[in-house]
Amino acid sequence: MDVATANIPVAISARHVHLTQQTVEQLFGAGHQLQQRLALGQPGQYAAEETVTLIGKAGQLQHVRIVGPPRSRNQVEISRSDEFVLGLDAPLRESGDLNGTPGLTIAGANGLVTIDSGVVCALRHVHMSTADAQVLGLKDQDRVAVEVDGAGRRAVFEDVVVRVAPDFRMELHLDTDEGNAAGVTPGMQATLLMAAPSGETP
Repeated sequence: MDVATANIPVAISARHVHLTQQTVEQLFGAGHQLQQRLALGQPGQYAAEETVTLIGKAGQLQHVRIVGPPRSRNQVEISRSDEFVLGLDAPLRESGDLNGTPGLTIAGANGLVTIDSGVVCALRHVHMSTADAQVLGLKDQDRVAVEVDGAGRRAVFEDVVVRVAPDFRMELHLDTDEGNAAGVTPGMQATLLMAAPSGETP
């Protein structure tokens, strides 16, 4: 598949959780509404003021940010390094693909909630609008390769999932391990290198 070249803003997706409204209230009290701390790159998404502690078999991670608004299912997104701390084996998954994933305990200011599943190591992905995808010759679920040229840490990431929606903004999401490996700094951009048909690597 031929694609046009593009520079893509890079965002580091640090460990975070998406929670249902019911879970928010179990953790922070009846009727509690998430408070926005910072708007994120994708429309309607925000980092909340509230944080939680993740408790696994081997250890815990404190001050983990909640990303709002509330969702229909609880989801915890962590890196491989986080897995070692928690003592979990979270599969590489796209957001929302939670069947067969492990669970853990989430602690908030007013309570604890144990989820049976929902912990994933998120696949690296690039958001783009329908219009951007058409210009680049891409469609939802295609896989692309991108180059990130951090100072002395140039890296090429393959198997980057393309996620397309009308209101998405162009943005590459890497987790903290991937970002550190490539020396990502604020404002950095990645370069789209190539694409392959859906389900195939470049």
